[in-house]
Amino acid sequence: MLIGIQDVHYNVADMARAVAFYSKVLGMRVLDTNRWWTSLDFFGSRLGLHGNESSAVPAVPHDMHGPHAGAVLTLRSTDIDADVEYLRRNGVTIVGRSDNDWGRLAVFLDPEGNFLKLMQPARS
Repeated sequence: MLIGIQDVHYNVADMARAVAFYSKVLGMRVLDTNRWWTSLDFFGSRLGLHGNESSAVPAVPHDMHGPHAGAVLTLRSTDIDADVEYLRRNGVTIVGRSDNDWGRLAVFLDPEGNFLKLMQPARS
């Protein structure tokens, strides 16, 4: 019987670098970690980091809205301008930004080359 989603994971070449980014920059809580797998908690959702034997994460075609293949973790923001500035101060590459009727979006990369997004819903 299916009972829920266990986690969503990203492949990473450098587990220590990835764990530092997700825990120190994004504020996720490390649940357990080893050289092959790390589980993180973020407000009750679980993210996994899967070590891929030091192989670089393959580049994915993308545009300012994100990658053209695969899933993307989207984090909700209450102040996307402040969050983007915070990410930039921490050396994060911002791939694109957009303001839309439904909300504001920012696409960025983790140190491994994985895409993530920030989304600030439109005010009602």
